[in-house]
Amino acid sequence: MSRVRELIDTLNKWAYEYYVLDNPSVSDREYDRLYDELVEIERQTGIVQPDSPTRRVGGQPLKAFEKHEHIARLYSLDKVVTYDRLSAFVTRIKKVKPDADFTVEYKYDGLTMCITYENGEFVRATTRGNGVVGEDVTAQCLTVKSLPLKVPFKGLMEVQGEAVIPLSVLEKYNENAQEKLKNARNAAAGAVRNLDPSVTAERGVEILFYNVNYIEGKKFSSQTEMFDFLRENRFKVYPFLEVCSDEEGIISALEKIEIERKNIDVLTDGAVIKVNDVAVRDKLGYTDKFPRWATAFKFEAEEAQTTVREVIWQVGRTGKLTPLAKVDPVELGGATVRRATLNNFGDIERKDIKIGSVVAIRRSNEVIPEILGCVVHTGSSVNITKPKTCPFCGSEVKEEGANLFCTNRLCPPRIVAKFAHFAGKDAMDIEGFSEATAAQLNEKLGFTRCSQLYTLTDEQLATLEGFKDKKISNLLSAIRKSRNIPLERFIFALGIDGVGKVAARDLAAAFGSVQALSSATEEQLTELENIGQITAQAIVGWFSDDENKSELCALLSFVSPAVEKRVEGGIFSGQTVVLTGSLQSMTRGNAQKLIEKEGGVCGSSVTKKTTLVIVGEDAGSKLEKAKSLGIKILDEQQFLAMLGQ
Repeated sequence: MSRVRELIDTLNKWAYEYYVLDNPSVSDREYDRLYDELVEIERQTGIVQPDSPTRRVGGQPLKAFEKHEHIARLYSLDKVVTYDRLSAFVTRIKKVKPDADFTVEYKYDGLTMCITYENGEFVRATTRGNGVVGEDVTAQCLTVKSLPLKVPFKGLMEVQGEAVIPLSVLEKYNENAQEKLKNARNAAAGAVRNLDPSVTAERGVEILFYNVNYIEGKKFSSQTEMFDFLRENRFKVYPFLEVCSDEEGIISALEKIEIERKNIDVLTDGAVIKVNDVAVRDKLGYTDKFPRWATAFKFEAEEAQTTVREVIWQVGRTGKLTPLAKVDPVELGGATVRRATLNNFGDIERKDIKIGSVVAIRRSNEVIPEILGCVVHTGSSVNITKPKTCPFCGSEVKEEGANLFCTNRLCPPRIVAKFAHFAGKDAMDIEGFSEATAAQLNEKLGFTRCSQLYTLTDEQLATLEGFKDKKISNLLSAIRKSRNIPLERFIFALGIDGVGKVAARDLAAAFGSVQALSSATEEQLTELENIGQITAQAIVGWFSDDENKSELCALLSFVSPAVEKRVEGGIFSGQTVVLTGSLQSMTRGNAQKLIEKEGGVCGSSVTKKTTLVIVGEDAGSKLEKAKSLGIKILDEQQFLAMLGQ
């Protein structure tokens, strides 16, 4: 038996070097010689040790998968697909811990796995399933040669990873396969969830680990410590983990992943951003589906390379100058692309973009693709010049951080963009209004304020190109219809920098009127979940500006923005209610409707204005904050009793 132990330890060490470290120390022949010796001893004695490499051979097909309940729930991840959403995520974290740092790592496109160890030995492998119960795929995962059957840590633990098939392995498999596998993600999932373990072995599945889901008798202080623990215990981890202190650092890491992911041997569809500090994670807690301290940034699949030929500057409604690159035509996502955007001049410098250079571009959620970064400079590459004056009106340009702004409020592109935003579907929803109409109103009628739309006449519109009787009638009807508008859409229509649809909704719920919002302080504003310090400053600054005050006064003489009418004397009249956790009897959306029907106002975050918090299962940080503020708390049964259900 001492020889058996020697053989097992040696073979497992060699397998770790080969499959995990990618640095074999012996030849295949030497490995096979010792392996055959071990097989013969096990045949003679009839004893197979738990960590013997001979257990990795695919066994007999199973009749069915057995269900297994995880020790701790495996949560899925919320996702963001734009930098605006990423910024909102970072803002929420920084409110809880201003100096919080983050980790950024690859998001693998495979099948999530949960592996259990006890007394240092592999016990079982299960799929994630619904996060609480998964399918037992122990026999299948025994064929994964990089999976350690024995680890130094002796306590009970569950580790989480992603079952993948390396792209090179998939390509080799398809060379001789009768039925070719179309993509690595489905191939990996199909291999693990196949009742025949020999299929798993044949396809060459790997598991890349990234999380300790449960551990007995040990606590981690950070993601980086957990990452080191996984490596020390011989789990295969991908060697990329960047620690970032702010949003700019996260974006830099994302851009690096976006470019490099095409060169690695694993299929990825994004990156995972986590709060590094475990204590901060505990404070943030979970929703009913996701951890509040992590999110996935999903990349678009469409990506190409092309050459930058020219950079022009566009001016938006806030006066911000945004660079737009004209590039050599390239096919991307079924369309021919000739233009690609950059965020600002700071973005140009960070990504090292020059005219004449080859760049990587992708189609994100916007119509115009975005430049990811420079691939290579050429002999004809020249630096992009920072504009000193507005390219449209010639006014002075001021610099704020990485951004440039036209200082002329009457700059035509600013006026047009402001009108288009105001009349948009998510704002005043003036059907039939376009940027072309806005441009004509500015150029031919001299309109510079959105309030002037409500003074438009048939005669004025008849002077514009393309406007006949029916079109004139329809546009004036749409303008009249917009006079009665929900408050949240009116707030969004004002075009305050940083106030999107979600923030506008929260502001409407929290303040109830434009007048109350206009008097809000930065401190009151930052108490809201989706309002950070910069946005709060922008809101206070907007309402303090004399021209904005004048325009708001004019608008309110035509428009009547209002929150939805509440039931007078309803059981929630005068209450500002926050829902948290998972309700069993109804969705939170339906619960919100019932509260509003009974005269209450629903908020998305707990503040000093909150009067009642209703908690379901797995309530997180909102419950803790409610307790600290001494706010009344009801459980689901008490909530239903109030409703008479």
